[in-house]
Amino acid sequence: MTETIRKKLSDSAAMRWTALLIVAVTMMFGYFFTDVMSPLEPLVTASKEAGGLGWSSDDYGFFSGSYGFFNVFLLLLFFGGIILDKFGIRFTGILSTLLMLAGALIKWWALGHEFDGTFMGYQMQVIWACLGFAVYGVGCEICGITVSKVIVKWFTGHELAFAMGVQVALARLGTACAFSFSLPFAKSMGAVSASVGLGASLLCAGVLIYLVYCVMDRKEDKSAALIATEPEEGFKFSDLRLLFGNRGFWYITLLCLMFYGGVFPFLKFATKLMVMKYGVEENLAGYIPSMLPYGTIILTPLFGYIYDKVGKGATLMLLGSILLTAVHVIFALPFTSVALAIVVMVVLGIAFGLVPSAMWPSVPKIIPMQLLGTAYALIFYIQNIGLSMVPILIGKVNQANTDANGIIDYTASMAIFACFGVTAIIISVLLKAEDKRKDYGLELPNAKA
Repeated sequence: MTETIRKKLSDSAAMRWTALLIVAVTMMFGYFFTDVMSPLEPLVTASKEAGGLGWSSDDYGFFSGSYGFFNVFLLLLFFGGIILDKFGIRFTGILSTLLMLAGALIKWWALGHEFDGTFMGYQMQVIWACLGFAVYGVGCEICGITVSKVIVKWFTGHELAFAMGVQVALARLGTACAFSFSLPFAKSMGAVSASVGLGASLLCAGVLIYLVYCVMDRKEDKSAALIATEPEEGFKFSDLRLLFGNRGFWYITLLCLMFYGGVFPFLKFATKLMVMKYGVEENLAGYIPSMLPYGTIILTPLFGYIYDKVGKGATLMLLGSILLTAVHVIFALPFTSVALAIVVMVVLGIAFGLVPSAMWPSVPKIIPMQLLGTAYALIFYIQNIGLSMVPILIGKVNQANTDANGIIDYTASMAIFACFGVTAIIISVLLKAEDKRKDYGLELPNAKA
């Protein structure tokens, strides 16, 4: 009888894929909101007389980096991982989705109003928008590590990498929709804040959807308890030494920092890059960067399936890092062909499918379950340092390379992104060597025969 109940839950393919779909849709809405402002940079930096907000490139870079301010400087993401391991998936998931919604509403309110005065050299509208984005960033990152632990919980011993690939694919669908529809929607409504308001509405739905998952999670815990032969080991602070002393874990963490530092911040500037360097019309420019997430919708689950069945996780991460470097080197060169830009963006999409499909399922091979939330939190925390600092750096570099006519020379900023790729290659080689020494099994299949 207990086995029958068990098979109706995580051992049931239908139930575990239903659980995945619920939490993946929640994160899809989050990723839509994360990048809902990215294609709006030309509108945001236009003068108020022209219907924009009158922000500078520096303002936009500071705003883009504000996503990770609280996570990085207040260590909230790291503590979020400890909360996840200590209090569980249901509590942490509800908390994080509510934080996402609260931050989104602050940002929506800020962009719809004008404010007097400045702070730290930035106009108050920028500061208020940054505050909302920072609060949202705390919720989104904690929700991300919670969803990762949900997938490990339901799919260990099954199609783990494929499941993570599907979750990433839906997240990329959210990003792609933001790039494709945010600018046309804002223009049709006559306000930048309209797209942000749409994203906030989706996040409200995400809170309700996650509550449905909580019901399933409670049933899963009850069924697991019925057949458990021994109690699951809980989180202890003393176990953190197993995390901090693990060289393989640090290689994956640094790879995440370098690889994502060369992708997500780039996407925030990619729409204007297409306009300035390649001469793409403003209304169409967002569609070229959107090719990247659209491509990963197919590629990430595909590469995840390969990792499940064939293995070669460390090799997939190395190959993705090489492609990332090649892409940014080409973007730094003085070529202005739109066709070339499209091809290069497709290649970046392949890289963006390779690395995440292997990196996230590799963490449970290195770190025990009771520390998994903290491990993902620390990886995301280090990643957030890059997501906060890199856009600010690129914004200042672009500002310094803007001529009197407002045209930006992107050579320096693309060279910076290429350096991230080179570093990712080096780290991938070190990780592959560490896997051979410690026998983590990164090159072995995930699914049980």
